Amino acid sequence: MAANKAEQTLVEEWRGILALHARTQCELDRALNGHGLCASDFEVLDVLAGGVSADGGCGYRVQEISDRVHLSQSALSRLIGRLEKDGLVERAMCLEDRRGVRVVLTEKGRALHGEVRPVQRAVLARMLAE
Repeated sequence: MAANKAEQTLVEEWRGILALHARTQCELDRALNGHGLCASDFEVLDVLAGGVSADGGCGYRVQEISDRVHLSQSALSRLIGRLEKDGLVERAMCLEDRRGVRVVLTEKGRALHGEVRPVQRAVLARMLAE
């Protein structure tokens, strides 16, 4: 009986985490929509704005971004294509590995990230304080 209760508590905690994630994702999408972004778009911009890639190069390889934003390679490629079409990022071949592609923020992307970052952080602060 105690094992069942512990297991049920564990499942309820997990479902609570999933529900919080879903509510937060919806709130982020709603708040960022006015800026032409969704939560996943912002996550990619935030990763790109956040620093230097693992190998010290400018921009990030698509695989590095995928590891940090938890999207499949194909979903991320489509998202990057949209951001590129909007002039927020640029793709370039890796100089070190011609098979690889690096993604970098454009000036427009950096400006939009700076404008939207406080909105995203405010949503996170509000939702995670609950």
